[in-house]
Amino acid sequence: MNFSAALPTFVITLREGVEAALVVGIVLACLKKAKAKQLNPWVYIGVVAGIVASALVGFLFSLVIQTLNTTYPQYAPVIEPLLEAVFSVIAIALLSWMLIWMTQQARSLKAEIEGNVTSVIKQDSGVAWGVFSLIFIAVLREGFETVVFIFAKFQQGLVPTLGAIGGLAAAVAIGFLLFKWGMKINIRQFFQVMGVLLLLIVAGLVLGGLANFDQATAAFAQMNRQSEGLCFYYEHFAKEHSCILGPMVWDTTQVLPDDQFPGLVLKALFGYRAKIYLVQAVAYLIFLFVMSSIYFRSIVTPVHISNKPTQSVQKP
Repeated sequence: MNFSAALPTFVITLREGVEAALVVGIVLACLKKAKAKQLNPWVYIGVVAGIVASALVGFLFSLVIQTLNTTYPQYAPVIEPLLEAVFSVIAIALLSWMLIWMTQQARSLKAEIEGNVTSVIKQDSGVAWGVFSLIFIAVLREGFETVVFIFAKFQQGLVPTLGAIGGLAAAVAIGFLLFKWGMKINIRQFFQVMGVLLLLIVAGLVLGGLANFDQATAAFAQMNRQSEGLCFYYEHFAKEHSCILGPMVWDTTQVLPDDQFPGLVLKALFGYRAKIYLVQAVAYLIFLFVMSSIYFRSIVTPVHISNKPTQSVQKP
């Protein structure tokens, strides 16, 4: 069993889980400050409900994939890579948006959550449901992004799910360290490091997603003579050719194959490919340049010079 496939989902679930843990910890701290600890059970119910709802989304995705493969078995060589490619596109969009949004909102996250909790507590009715909704939506949002990423790699079986479970467990442990035992962690630095890892992981999805689109197109063209023209890059152009990705521009199969260690780990974590084609290379470089520019610009904001040390998350 290839456990290297668990690494990217572990990283993503860890980051998403820590973000959700911060929300939960801040809400619990607000309830304690407002002397409304009787609402704490609704926080925990919201966490459980969010995790269950995320798992339900995963189950529904699995059901749709299984139904398509059962209903149209003759198109299985097309359906599987096509679905994986579609999930890759969705995961790229969601994770990229989350990365930039979280970086930009991190400074005001605590104040925003505290404001929402205060507003909910002041309501005459539906206070419990208001607290539940805050937590449920926060956990479901993070869980949904993780589920989509897992299904972008669904051909790797249950191993990515194991990575997600491990990441969730680690996130819960960090949450306890922060809010239960008062351990000091530079949470801003943590998210910056995780952000760089996430950026590389998502960039790897660009390579994988395009490879899956190419595989699905080639399979469909072989099955349907009328669609042969979809593969515009023909065999006589090169010995190692693709269907829609153009000529090969990268080949390290002799130096660092992607089916052996350590290339196997790099492939699972960062989308490394021993063979890369022109369209893949261009898309990868454009995505990495644009997203890294936006990301690093968002974490380097102008601040007034101060002698105060960087604050770490402490026990509220």
